[in-house]
Parts: sequence; structure tokens; C-alpha cells
Amino acid sequence: MIVAKGKPLSQVVDMVSDRERILVAACAECVTVCQAGGEKEAVSLAQALRLWWKKAGVPWTVETATIQRQCEPEWVEEAAAMVEAKGYDAIISMACGVGVQFLARRCPKLRVVPALDTMFGGGTVAPAVWQEFCGFCGDCVLDKTAGVCPVVRCAKSLSNGPCGGSSGGHCEVSPDIPCAWVEIYERLLLQGHGEDLEGIVPPKDWSKASLGPRKVTKQGGGGR
Repeated sequence: MIVAKGKPLSQVVDMVSDRERILVAACAECVTVCQAGGEKEAVSLAQALRLWWKKAGVPWTVETATIQRQCEPEWVEEAAAMVEAKGYDAIISMACGVGVQFLARRCPKLRVVPALDTMFGGGTVAPAVWQEFCGFCGDCVLDKTAGVCPVVRCAKSLSNGPCGGSSGGHCEVSPDIPCAWVEIYERLLLQGHGEDLEGIVPPKDWSKASLGPRKVTKQGGGGR
């Protein structure tokens, strides 16, 4: 799941200060789950914008809509038709950065701006608490590390075991943070694969994560 957080209201106002008919577009997927960009948050932002501009004596129009998934062309196409019919001149997207880009590509004449900062790919570890689990490195090694990602779970993103600061199964950064490599080692022992740690892992090929836009096409066999 993509986790995001809201930008300061003043920053959102500045991004659309020269527009008069504005749509605040919620997204019903990831950002709804992490309570950052769903319908409820869109309504709250729209109301805050109305109050802001009312105090400034500016009669801007601010309305809301929820798009099921802003990263899916079919949903974006449907939303774009509504945007064009109602004559909006700006969209404040409450989706992740992917959704913002999809809307901007479909509506190139409009100002499409982000209401959120996209933080990371994570999961729920407690009610209303999300933790980063994937660093989107493009070179997944979870098969070798017993399902524990050393890129984000290790404070130093080490590939060949813990650093010298690991103590008592905890990271030197904080005693509240478990050492990822101790967890990897213990899991591999439980699985009977402790020997997997004996080899030397070469440096990670970070170019797979930084070559610009990447595309993954569905391969034949077994795909849905």
C-alpha cells in the first residue's frame, strides 16, 4: 500500500491561487486506507479552502469528487469527462504521486496539483499506524533474506549481515528497533537455510531503481 500525508493548507492554497473553479479529487484506494486522501479528507480540505478564501474575500468555487483509482485510465477518463463538463480550471489531487500524474496527463490544459506528499510503500502494523516495508529498489532479494527487506528494515541498508552497532538483537539507532539481520538469521534457521548467509552478496544494482520511468509487462503463463 502507498502511504501519504497531507501538505500544509497554505501550500495547497498557493498552488491554485490563480484559479477560480477547483475540484478536490479524492482517491478511494491506498490514501483512503491511510486516512490521507479519501472522501472524508477531501471534504475537509474543500471546507478549509472555502473558509480560507472567504476570509480573503475571494469567491472561488471548490467542489469535491471521489475517483475510485486515480492510477487507472478508465477511472481517470470518467473523471476527466466530468471535469470538462463542469468547467473546472484546476484539480487538487488527493492521490499518491502516480494518481496526480495520471490526471495531469489526461487533463493537460488544467492545473493539476498534489494535496499529499507520497511517503513510502508500507503496511498496517497497528490501528492507524503504517510502517515502511518496501523501498521499491527494483532488485528484490526477499527470497534470500527470509522475507525481511534489508533495504528498509536495516537502518544502513546493509546486504551482508548486521553492522558492529547491533546489540542484543536491536539496532544501534534505537533500542526499540529490532535488528533486521538478527531477524533474517533467526528466520533462516527456522527454515533450515542458515547456510544462505555464508555467501557474499554483491553490491545492489541501484540503477534498477533510478533509471527513470519503468514498465512491467505481464509475462505469459499463469497471469490473470
